[in-house]
Amino acid sequence: MRKRRPRSRAVLAVVAAAVLGVAGCDAVGGDSGPAATRRSSPSPTPTWDRAPDSLAAVGDSITRGFDACSVLSDCPEVSWATGSDPKVKSLAVRLLGTDGAAKRSWNYAVTGARMADLPGQMAKAVPRKPELVAVMAGANDACTSSVSTMTSVARFRASFEEAMDTLRASLPKAQVYVSSVPDLKRLWSQGRGNPLGKQVWKLGICPSMLGDADALDASATSRRAKVQKRVVAYNEVLREVCAKDERCRFDGDAVFDYRFGTKQLSHWDWFHPSTNGQARLAEIAYRTVTARKPTA
Repeated sequence: MRKRRPRSRAVLAVVAAAVLGVAGCDAVGGDSGPAATRRSSPSPTPTWDRAPDSLAAVGDSITRGFDACSVLSDCPEVSWATGSDPKVKSLAVRLLGTDGAAKRSWNYAVTGARMADLPGQMAKAVPRKPELVAVMAGANDACTSSVSTMTSVARFRASFEEAMDTLRASLPKAQVYVSSVPDLKRLWSQGRGNPLGKQVWKLGICPSMLGDADALDASATSRRAKVQKRVVAYNEVLREVCAKDERCRFDGDAVFDYRFGTKQLSHWDWFHPSTNGQARLAEIAYRTVTARKPTA
């Protein structure tokens, strides 16, 4: 009996430890194991805020609502980014509400601007401290007097990187939505059937793509193909530069891929977005900004 007692005590100790382990949460007044630690740890703050509280827009004539309301004129109230027109329901209105959009959204886009102008626009937006910056630029880099005068891909990249650096120098946590450049060749194919539109095109709207609108010879076809190829290259730059910034979202070519029809084109120049077209751009932007995951 004396020889067995130590062994019995050892068995009792093991059993007691096991019981205490099972009832550990009650013994110490709460969970104390690894699983409990994981449950009580705060969730990490997501990098991307799907509901930013202010917005600044930069870019070109599309963001200014050019030719959407009257011929050869800006119409910012129908801008896809910051407009107030209820038929458009701009990105700002969708995110901030009508009153919020009026107070906390700003449009620094300029008709005719190229990517080289974007750093300056960013610099103007920075003092507002927007939580989201909406970018749509690049069409004018391809819409030049001729194919030879289009902005080089390298220069396009350098300007966009400079614009992002300008923003990040002052607002490292601001989010950026980047729209792809629209499919200019599709806009030509949709608008060239309208005589009035072609007359307006002759005033100097996107000559590299829209010049000699009815010409279908080898030279004209080659010219348009080169413009199209450059636009595709610009969009790849936008994708690559944006991908390097964890607070930047590219639309995944959604605007480029959108099949604009005559209803979505200005009835003054049959090239820029109409009010309906602006609404479609706002939908794409809102879908991208509020998505749980960025577009691939």
